[in-house]
Amino acid sequence: MSTADGTSNVIPTQCSALRKGGHVVIKEQPCKIVDMSTSKTGKHGHAKVHMVAINIFNGKKLEDICPSTHNMNVPVINRKELQVIDINDEGLTVMDDSGDTEEFQRSAIKDETFTEMMGHFENEQEFTAIITSAMGTTKIMDCKKIDV
Repeated sequence: MSTADGTSNVIPTQCSALRKGGHVVIKEQPCKIVDMSTSKTGKHGHAKVHMVAINIFNGKKLEDICPSTHNMNVPVINRKELQVIDINDEGLTVMDDSGDTEEFQRSAIKDETFTEMMGHFENEQEFTAIITSAMGTTKIMDCKKIDV
């Protein structure tokens, strides 16, 4: 898997090197590992790693079992914080440091975050959107008030 600019959006990593709190790709979805356990080597082979993970975009729980010596993909996750300059029922517009703007549809914003942002906007408070990107998906996952 690679992006349009030729960079990969996943990094192969040996299963035994993964840690709780880290990230992994399960069923082609970027996830955060919330629990993992390792079984002992059996009569016929490798120790197995059992992982429980949460999708970073929709919060769904996923599980996977992998031999500890095999590779699993770790998603490349990018986070950026951009100032919100406009928000309405259809979505919002953000601006980066160089003045370039980008629009996000309502569907690309986490529900609780959208409600919080609308409150900040109605109270005329300045705030930033925290944008998370991984494996071709971009979503606004949080916001932060700017203390002036």
